[in-house]
Amino acid sequence: MRWTWIDRFASFESGKTATAVKNLSLAEDHFADHFPGFPVMPAPLVLEGLAQTGGILVGEANRFEKNVVLAKMNAKFHRDAMAGEQLTYTTTLVALNETGAQVSATAHSGGELVAEADIMFAHVTAAQLPPGLPDAKFVFRGELTHLLRAAEAVSKPKATN
Repeated sequence: MRWTWIDRFASFESGKTATAVKNLSLAEDHFADHFPGFPVMPAPLVLEGLAQTGGILVGEANRFEKNVVLAKMNAKFHRDAMAGEQLTYTTTLVALNETGAQVSATAHSGGELVAEADIMFAHVTAAQLPPGLPDAKFVFRGELTHLLRAAEAVSKPKATN
């Protein structure tokens, strides 16, 4: 199963806010078992999408020079996220310092609030990471690299003629 729970960025304002979307397709593996006949996106995956959106916002605010890891999350769910919907993840940077960051986050489907969370991220050194990771910048590589490039394109002002 893939671990990237963002499809694309809808908006990105460096050091301030990021909005990403996730299309909930019935073709995704988790809907087959969660739950048969009532396809609900597992709540931890909704939270992971919020954390990934916020983590990229924090990482970009640090010019991707620091390792950003999820430290703590306080979340509240208002309803289930169902197959066929599109989730919009909105994150706002509340605080940023040398040791970490705090992000306020919401997930909506249409105009309905699905979940909200306060997320804490920690900045860790390479020495604090578990052994066996291939490099110190493990968060901002692979599939997320494409999303980061797309986020940069979204955040650039469009030229007018």
